[in-house]
Amino acid sequence: MIDLLIAGGGPAGLATAIHGALAGMEVVVAEPRTTPIDKACGEGLMPAAVRRLDDLGVSVAGQPFRGIRYVDGVSGLRAEGLFRSGPGLGARRTDLQAALAERAAQLGVRVLPQRVDQVLQGVDHVTAAGLTARWLVAADGLHSPVRRGLGLSAPATPRRPARYGLRRHFAVEPWSDLVEVHWSARCEAYVTPLAPDRVGVAVLTTDQAPFDEQLARFPHLAGRLTGHADTPVRGAGPLRQGARVRVAGRVLFVGDAAGYVDALTGEGLTLAVTAAGELVRCVRAGRPQAYEQAWRDLSRTYRALTESLLWARRRPRLAPRIVPLAARLPRVFTGAVNLLA
Repeated sequence: MIDLLIAGGGPAGLATAIHGALAGMEVVVAEPRTTPIDKACGEGLMPAAVRRLDDLGVSVAGQPFRGIRYVDGVSGLRAEGLFRSGPGLGARRTDLQAALAERAAQLGVRVLPQRVDQVLQGVDHVTAAGLTARWLVAADGLHSPVRRGLGLSAPATPRRPARYGLRRHFAVEPWSDLVEVHWSARCEAYVTPLAPDRVGVAVLTTDQAPFDEQLARFPHLAGRLTGHADTPVRGAGPLRQGARVRVAGRVLFVGDAAGYVDALTGEGLTLAVTAAGELVRCVRAGRPQAYEQAWRDLSRTYRALTESLLWARRRPRLAPRIVPLAARLPRVFTGAVNLLA
């Protein structure tokens, strides 16, 4: 019998598959889309994610970056926090997914072009997509069909505006070896160096407006990028997606499907790859329920810092002070950056 059946062949699903295969488990991934899979993403791997991928034997092409720079989108005021534990990596989402898929194939993981819809659980097995396995791992994304199908999606928080992400690539030479986070009154723009001749720009916002309209709120940044766009805009959202639990019988959730706060701190991929290892460890130890607490422990700092920044972002008097405050307190800002590194 299959040990792990994984719904979803994105980074979270493939990382889980690799962890499982390295632990000697028989793993099958159900993914109807062909590799490489693209989606809206900031495409910045924090140092911890780079280390985790290296541990898995996954090599990803990309552009290293040394830290994070906050920039006031109008005045240009900036604050910088450098990593203490090595560089991060700007990498195209397609390159990351392809590298993970290649490593999974090397380890004998089968990827079947099937979609997981209905899930049936027994005492010692689970059946989905016509396959039977000991455990099902739902790694099927932000709007996880498995999570919804099992009635495990948490309701939206009242009176909290939904946030959306938009991403586009620009054929320009990176002007910094830091990821820049540009702040305006209503949105943020994340600039990630991806190659010697390319940057990615992701905009996070509560406004459902076209990418170019959002970018115009950052005049310094827009001036560098105008006329150099070379990929279509991709979008995602609403970003906040709650999950009631991470373990439901013989179904476990990982990646965005396990619940998501926001992309503001860039920790999504780190959490996904790290949680994948904890999931496999708990299943192998015969203690799958322990994964719930393990996930909470792993994500605690990310959730607390992200919620704090979002709280400040929603307050008109505080939001404009985020970059000036970071600039006045460089040690505090650098410490916060390295909490997530």
